Amino acid sequence: MKKLLALFKPYTWYLIILIGSVTGSVAASLSLPDYMATIINKGIVGADLHIVWTTGLLMLLVSLGGGAASIITSWLASRIAAGYARDIRARAFTKVESFSLAEFNKFSTSSLITRTTNDITQIQTVMVMVLRMALMAPIMGIWAIFLAYRNAPSMTWIMGLAIGAVITMIVTVFIIVIPRFQKLQKLVDRLNLVTREILTGLRVIRAFNRVPYEEQKFDVANNDLTKINLFVNRVMVIMQPMMFFIVNLTMLAVIWFGAHKIDAGSLQIGGMIAFMQYAMQAIFAFLMITMVFIMVPRAWVSMQRLAEVLDTDPTIVDPKDPVDVTEKKGGKVEFDHVTFSYTGADTPVLHDVSFTAIPGQTTAFVGSTGSGKSTLINLIPRFYDPTSGTVKIDGVDIKQMRMEDVYHKIGYVPQKGVLFSGTVESNVKYGEPNADEAAVKHATEIAQAKDFVEKLDGAYNAPIAQGGTNVSGGQKQRLSIARAVARKPEIYIFDDSFSALDFTTDANLRKALETETKGKTVLIVAQRIGTIRNADNIIVLDEGRIVGQGTHQELLKNCQVYREIALSQLSETELDIPTNVPELAMKGAAV
Repeated sequence: MKKLLALFKPYTWYLIILIGSVTGSVAASLSLPDYMATIINKGIVGADLHIVWTTGLLMLLVSLGGGAASIITSWLASRIAAGYARDIRARAFTKVESFSLAEFNKFSTSSLITRTTNDITQIQTVMVMVLRMALMAPIMGIWAIFLAYRNAPSMTWIMGLAIGAVITMIVTVFIIVIPRFQKLQKLVDRLNLVTREILTGLRVIRAFNRVPYEEQKFDVANNDLTKINLFVNRVMVIMQPMMFFIVNLTMLAVIWFGAHKIDAGSLQIGGMIAFMQYAMQAIFAFLMITMVFIMVPRAWVSMQRLAEVLDTDPTIVDPKDPVDVTEKKGGKVEFDHVTFSYTGADTPVLHDVSFTAIPGQTTAFVGSTGSGKSTLINLIPRFYDPTSGTVKIDGVDIKQMRMEDVYHKIGYVPQKGVLFSGTVESNVKYGEPNADEAAVKHATEIAQAKDFVEKLDGAYNAPIAQGGTNVSGGQKQRLSIARAVARKPEIYIFDDSFSALDFTTDANLRKALETETKGKTVLIVAQRIGTIRNADNIIVLDEGRIVGQGTHQELLKNCQVYREIALSQLSETELDIPTNVPELAMKGAAV
């Protein structure tokens, strides 16, 4: 919460000016009843028209000044609230960008979207009300009570009862509404989550004819949110007539007791009317406080949710004294007894993993689903940090390097191709903004994307929709590969990046990459043996442990897990099985 409050410091001078304009507006408003009392008592009752004209002109000037002060107040309140919301949004976005995957697992995507949109909007809306009303209400209320007491001390108890009733109502509503507002924001998160899940998986939902089921799930989330909103609105509906009842009852009491005072000669007519005006303004001040208090609980919940994001320190940060790796070239990758566990997991995903990937060679990782291949790859760009052990690049522990230096050495192609809204060219140049037209064309050619790109309307300037929804899965993967190639990194990481490619395209791509990545470190995660059989070093993972390491032929001889995977995909003839491994024939027959 301290970080949120600290963001308000740049607006201190705006706030000081705002307080001045609010005070001026209140002063103008509270001076009018006295002027009115003067006109009634001396001008009308005393039949002195000069006082009527003079005081009336003064009231007009005061009203114009008060109107100008109100306009300034509204402008400043809007300016402060909008700027503060902008700063929170920027700070929250910057913080989220610094999160590692561990922090992303703590907050769901839908929740982060709600916090940076809906929650900040709530804060901005309430801040405008607070700056305009919450500052004005105490000044107006206290000042009005003082002036009312000065005009008719014997009737001040009426105002005290009215204000006491208003405060009692405010406290009661506050106690009832706060828990609902806390639940309300969680239900907004839930509705966003359900909506996002349904829209993202719409094809699968239709294919399995589960539209009615998903509609029912959405209706449940929607109705739960509606019920809470209705409850809060019903409380507001009850408050309004109650407030008017208190105001009208107060006016009735003032007139009743004021008439008796006038009849007794202890109070003038103008004084009674002025007292009535001050009483209304005092009650109106507490009415404004009521409106603010109704909105503040929800904004407070929103601030707590944003504070939770801002107060979450990323677990992966740059070291205080980073190692200078400017002169260290090559891209050698070393895993030294690496063990990794996800937060809250009972058992490690990786167990004591050690290997070295050297420049000029291709190191491949293969294993059954859930064996830890992608997790292992994700440790190199520091998406996660090892639980124990070290990951080194060119002999330097990556924890001792700036993340920018780590990323500069890496060309990463994720398992699921990710494209951004823009053009083909902007997506290929995403990793290397300074790449020229020739470099872009060369990268797409290496990635086997040139043919389909040049057939698009606009070719390299063809638009790409958000998430690459207007291209196929294979095209998306090839453009993702082209993006990594255009970067010309020291280390290429392909996390099962060929899965959507046909065998011919896969073979052509690997052949082109072999020339392009010469002298570079290449790390490949793959499910297909055909993709990795020519790798210089194949590492076989099983339940997070390395159970085999070597070339294709070596692993066929001495690694049972690799043999099982290979024979499940290719025949003995295609695998070129060594004749000195008789048990393979039995395994092949079993498969």
